[in-house]
Amino acid sequence: MRDAMSILVRPVVSEKTYTLMDRNVYTFVVDSSATKIDVRNAVEQAFNVKVLKVNTLNRKGKSVRNRRTGVVGHKSDTKRAIVTLKPGDSINLFEN
Repeated sequence: MRDAMSILVRPVVSEKTYTLMDRNVYTFVVDSSATKIDVRNAVEQAFNVKVLKVNTLNRKGKSVRNRRTGVVGHKSDTKRAIVTLKPGDSINLFEN
């Protein structure tokens, strides 16, 4: 099994994910080769919680055009995992 921190890249911080945190649902950017089982094991190992459900989605990177030269580039593709925890469990992502 791979290390949990190599699977979980970073949490997604947005208004939508803040509202989901109230319902024990957390969103992470994960390694593109990670499976749902890998994500489940990594979250349980890293945060010592019980995971009920994992949903994954692949997001295609956007096209970006350079204003000066007109050259078109691309942002990288990402994979996100939406993790639902057992009631009573929580992850404190913003602790000091």
